[in-house]
Amino acid sequence: MPFANIKVPQAALSSAQKADIIHRLTDLLVEYMSEAARPHTMVLIEEVPDGGYGRADEVFVIPDAYRATG
Repeated sequence: MPFANIKVPQAALSSAQKADIIHRLTDLLVEYMSEAARPHTMVLIEEVPDGGYGRADEVFVIPDAYRATG
């Protein structure tokens, strides 16, 4: 079973954007593994809360300009 785990900052993506990622990533995996993989493909999008990860040795908080709207 193909499995993809995507981690994104909390509130960075709208529900529609998450759905688009799921559909497009599923299509990509099917392209490589054949249509038989589609019903068994799982895509998990995890939202990491602000302060839950770091970048360049600093705790990361997503700027408001990058938060999803709607």
